[in-house]
Amino acid sequence: MDRDRPEAQRRLDRILRGLDAAYPGAGCTLRHGSALELLVATILSAQCTDERVNRVTEELFRKYRRPEDYVRVPAEELEADIRSTGFYRNKARNLRGACRTMLESFGGAVPDTMEQLLQLPGVARKTANVVLGVAFGKAEGVVVDTHVSRVARRLGLSGAPSAEGIERDLMAALPRERWISFSHQVIVHGRELCRARRPLCGRCPLEPDCRSEEKTI
Repeated sequence: MDRDRPEAQRRLDRILRGLDAAYPGAGCTLRHGSALELLVATILSAQCTDERVNRVTEELFRKYRRPEDYVRVPAEELEADIRSTGFYRNKARNLRGACRTMLESFGGAVPDTMEQLLQLPGVARKTANVVLGVAFGKAEGVVVDTHVSRVARRLGLSGAPSAEGIERDLMAALPRERWISFSHQVIVHGRELCRARRPLCGRCPLEPDCRSEEKTI
């Protein structure tokens, strides 16, 4: 019976049911047509909105179709093409480095393991988890961005100070089959309701189970 389960587990179950009800179709909002395009878009999304990235990649993906295209183009030209995403010099360097590594070590393909993805310049666990989960359907971890970090802390699912610690806590708490969908749902939730400034707690389906001291009701 449900009442025989520990309260912490019952509370987590209620949170997951609330997310399912509120965001049943949540998914990756970075537009892409291949694992390479998803990798590029995710690298560009650092410190940038998905909306802006999608505007940039609409033209970018017509011009750059293979890893070779990113490697062969002059750095200055690639920088100009992605300039509006911010930190464009560093991002261009990472894109070129990642594509070069794919060509040299992985036959020009985007690797499909965490260990191999982390060998690509500009790829840390967050980016690797996005690519693995969305492009390959592999749940190797939980995507932890600023939205997931904020919501996880407010819900009391993690008190860790770093993204790595939050990911470990979420991986321990969540069923593995929820690792991918949970991140998608929480990212939407963080954008729409659980905002950094003045969260819309009165409209939040998770409010009864929220432990945040930042509630606005």
